[in-house]
Amino acid sequence: MTASPDLRTPQLASPDLLRSVFRRHAAGVAVITARGASGPVGFTATSLTSVSAEPPLLSFGIGTGASSWPAISEADHVGVHILGEHQQELAATFARSGADRFGAPTAWREGPEGVPVLDDVLAWLVCRVIARVPAGDHRVVLAKVVLGDPEGPGRPLLYHQGRFTALRD
Repeated sequence: MTASPDLRTPQLASPDLLRSVFRRHAAGVAVITARGASGPVGFTATSLTSVSAEPPLLSFGIGTGASSWPAISEADHVGVHILGEHQQELAATFARSGADRFGAPTAWREGPEGVPVLDDVLAWLVCRVIARVPAGDHRVVLAKVVLGDPEGPGRPLLYHQGRFTALRD
C-alpha cells in the first residue's frame, strides 16, 4: 500500500484537535433553558442528540464551569428549543457570557413545569432530567421528553466553522 501524496501527519489528541475537527461538523443549534433559584437560565448547545424513541430520550452536554450549570445541575425539568435560521442573534445571545439572555428582545414565557419556553422557535420540548453523567469538564444530561411542539415555521439554524449559518439549497 502506498501513502497518498496529500496525507498529512496526524495530530495527537488535544482540546485543540477536538475543537478543530468539530468545527468541520455542521450541527443544529438549540437553546437549553431551566428555572433557576434566581430566575431563568439558558445556554446555546450544539451537542443535542436524540438517544431513544422508546422511551423518548435526548441528551446534551454542558460545561461544569458554565453560568447555567448550577441551575441545570439541580433542575428537575429543562426546555429544549430548536432554533431557526432567523434566530442567529438569539443563538449568539445565549452563547455569550454575561449576556442578559432573557431580557429584551428575547421573547419567552413560563411553560409547563415552570420551564422558560422561547417564542418563535422551530420546535420545543419540555423534558424531565433523569441523569447527569460526568464527562471530563462537562456533564452529559439525559432527559425524558414530557411534551412539546414540533410545528414552528422555518428552516434550522446550523453551526459550522465557528459561526452560525443556514442550509443552502
